[in-house]
Amino acid sequence: APAPAAAPITTSIYTADPAALVVGDTMYLYTGHDEAPAGGSNFVMRDWHVFTSGDATAWTDQGAKLKLTDFSWAGADAWAGEVEPRGGKYYWYAPVNGNGAGWMDIGVAVGDSPLGPFRDAKGGPLISDSTPNSSPLNIDPTVFTDDDGQAYIYWGSYYGLRAAKLKPDMINLDGGVITPSGVSNFWEAPWMFKRNGTYYLAYSANDSACSAPGYACIRYATASNPLGPWTHRGVVLDQVTSTTNHPAIIEFKGQWYMVYHNANSPGGGNFRRSVTLDKLYWNADGTMQKVVQTTGPASSNLALSATASTSYVSPWETLGAIKDGFTPANSADHSHGAYGNWSHQGTEWLEYQWPSAQTVGRVGVYWFDDDQGIDLPASCKVQYWNGSAYVDVPGQSACGVAANTFNTVTFPSISTTRLRLSITSKSGFSTGVLEWTAQA
Repeated sequence: APAPAAAPITTSIYTADPAALVVGDTMYLYTGHDEAPAGGSNFVMRDWHVFTSGDATAWTDQGAKLKLTDFSWAGADAWAGEVEPRGGKYYWYAPVNGNGAGWMDIGVAVGDSPLGPFRDAKGGPLISDSTPNSSPLNIDPTVFTDDDGQAYIYWGSYYGLRAAKLKPDMINLDGGVITPSGVSNFWEAPWMFKRNGTYYLAYSANDSACSAPGYACIRYATASNPLGPWTHRGVVLDQVTSTTNHPAIIEFKGQWYMVYHNANSPGGGNFRRSVTLDKLYWNADGTMQKVVQTTGPASSNLALSATASTSYVSPWETLGAIKDGFTPANSADHSHGAYGNWSHQGTEWLEYQWPSAQTVGRVGVYWFDDDQGIDLPASCKVQYWNGSAYVDVPGQSACGVAANTFNTVTFPSISTTRLRLSITSKSGFSTGVLEWTAQA
């Protein structure tokens, strides 16, 4: 079952783009702050918050520790930053929309503790559009200091990954900007670290092999040199419920964690995101196991660890949307993808399969209705694999077909490796599902 984790770290505000730092017995998460109104279609971000924890489960919001107004040359867009310690000081690399030419620049603030106070360390951008060979979009800096004391900065978006050395003062580039090689399908949000002598670079990718159109997954690559060349290793975090995805990977008290954001908080969305974290595990050969996404301190949604299949899904729809943990605003809300089987009519099915038997006693279904060819179903029922065939789950309550809500079906607990939702359409219509949960 998915390991317990804190999801999200807070519901008091919307948070995004996490960076993680461990100092002593405390983990610090440096996050962006989403302030877009409900239904907003653009990022509204004016400051960054710091959260602390001694166990990676209970988090304290230490407040906004850096603001746009701390950079006199910044105008908007307090986007994804990262803090790196050196010489008893803490350097906060922050991308902002500068008041000068171009769009996004990367500045540096400095403080005497992980909580600051922080002040502009340079008085202008470290990286801007005028930097030779800069990225098409200068955002998402990740800074890594090697064992010999040399610091490196990686950044970029719009497929433009860039890297450079930093001088010992941490506020100036040391030499030219390079374009690292071997980083397959890079989109944005790099995160660099080192483990057992190997350099790791995780990053957001949005190729069709790992995510639905407009969404992102987290891929990673390894290298024997901090500037590469890199070798792609695979996907470590699947698509989440927000279109964007931003990793931070860190070890804390002997356990590794993947910190990221999604849209799972109440009222959440693509511009109202929430930082969360899950445990990360390693294979013996130094590759990372894919992270299992959870939705709460002890997630009971067994669907998250299942493999989904179906009798049919329309080519433009997304089967994986049924188990992404997102709670839709209504039955027309396909902002996080939807399963639909247009133009099939009659009875179709969805199926969850687990590698070992699970105890299930309840399912919830949120129906998709696009007010076109997909409508609420005429009926539905839950079936399970008894070892040789699919049979109706005995004693199940009525399978509801109401719009704009989860329809819950309960039954005496069964143990099975495969669960099926059988859906029968109204005459002349097809059916769809936004979310299908399964609980013990």
